[in-house]
Amino acid sequence: MRARYGVPLTLTAVGAAGLAYAAGFEVRSFHLRRVTVPVLPRGMRPLRVLQVSDIHMVSGQRKKQRWLQSLAGLRPDFVINTGDNLSDTEGVPETLDALGPLMEFPGAYVFGSNDYYGPKLRNPARYLLERVQGRHGLNGNAPVVNAVHNPWEDLRDAFDAAGWVGLSNSRGRLKLEGIEIALTGLDDPHIKRDRYAEVSGGPESGADLSLAVVHAPYLRSLDAFTADGYPLILAGHTHGGQLCIPFYGALVTNCDIDTDRVKGLSTHTAGGHTSFLHVSAGCGTNRYTPVRFACPPEATLLTLTERG
Repeated sequence: MRARYGVPLTLTAVGAAGLAYAAGFEVRSFHLRRVTVPVLPRGMRPLRVLQVSDIHMVSGQRKKQRWLQSLAGLRPDFVINTGDNLSDTEGVPETLDALGPLMEFPGAYVFGSNDYYGPKLRNPARYLLERVQGRHGLNGNAPVVNAVHNPWEDLRDAFDAAGWVGLSNSRGRLKLEGIEIALTGLDDPHIKRDRYAEVSGGPESGADLSLAVVHAPYLRSLDAFTADGYPLILAGHTHGGQLCIPFYGALVTNCDIDTDRVKGLSTHTAGGHTSFLHVSAGCGTNRYTPVRFACPPEATLLTLTERG
């Protein structure tokens, strides 16, 4: 019996242990990523930017709420929220409670598809199939029908009331004790809400620094921002691959960016320009796939320093 069933039983036990780890521990093992990005003009003091993304709040996620609240202790100069705050139609109050201390700082935001629409139960293997077929979101699949609509307007109104700047296909500015940051953002490319023509033209004159913000790092958006000369692009959406293979990395990105840049700091080149790109792995998951493996949930503290 050992010869016949030993290996399958062992594989089953290893798989069960991995699933228990992914769903019971790592998905709640929140981390802070710290990166330094040399993008500031000479003589400008360093700036600390806290990026939060892909919270996917579900009612009752107390540990996630407390961890997000604790990030205010970092005392960032400003906060960038790159979307997908919700995974529950009832999640707005708890999302706002979690972000409340961070909303005391200057900030800006874009929305992702899960801010607008509730998640659907789907086979995770479809992400691999869609990658092979080159299909991602509404960019390659049929439009969503019978979708649950999230109360994103309540989220928007609360962010706006706190003074955060909405960047969905728009521009805005943050003023920080004599420093002016110009921001250009897009609505979510994953569901074809991006309208780059409405914000094209590149960095604004008169600002000390210009940054680009988008939820899903689709190549068309990265190309446009980079060709226009933005020094840094902030994005989320990918969950860092969510289920990764140790010593190999992500299998999917859920968009058309390559897996080598699925999370963290990298660069992007287009139109004769090169920009820094930071993709957050986010701190949540779709409520129907509440697991992470070799890809812990995160937020990022970016320290912006002088260009070399």
